Amino acid sequence: MESKSSDYAIVQEWLTQFQLIVDSLEQARERPGDNDEQRSYFSGKKQQHTFKSQIVTLPAGKDIVDAVAGAKGPTSDISLFRERQSKFASGQGFDGDKAYVGAENVQTPHKKPRGKELTPQQKAQNKEFSSTRRIFIEHVIRLARIFRIAKERFRLHPNTYEQIILTVCGLVRFRLGMIVFPVTIKN
Repeated sequence: MESKSSDYAIVQEWLTQFQLIVDSLEQARERPGDNDEQRSYFSGKKQQHTFKSQIVTLPAGKDIVDAVAGAKGPTSDISLFRERQSKFASGQGFDGDKAYVGAENVQTPHKKPRGKELTPQQKAQNKEFSSTRRIFIEHVIRLARIFRIAKERFRLHPNTYEQIILTVCGLVRFRLGMIVFPVTIKN
């Protein structure tokens, strides 16, 4: 048992050298039959009943580090993140979108102040942040959504959702490891 906890500590320490990327996604599900249950899964954002999942990746989307699946649709991204943040070292840094503003150790784009506009410099910083750092999590989510079970309305028994999505994440991890980028040699 000690070796597992020491291995876990080693992995946590190794991850601190990276700025991890975090993002959440929602997937529609069948409307629950129970009235109280259906109310708890109704997402006002998507105007349907949904499951929420969260993925944490290494920089440049090289590997999936953590995945959470099966949270209720109206669960906010930041509260889902705060529940899982204890799994990482206390100094672990993350990059996130505007849904993670206010979370500890998370770098986010500049948010437009109420009644004001962002400066051109802030807009340029947001564009650079999105295009060079955060875009990779969107690519990993796209790889997961290639599987129809993770893209379309989830029609199976809701108790199987977490297991199925984590299996899809495992397949994406396998696929990421198998991708070989062509090397161009300049003369």
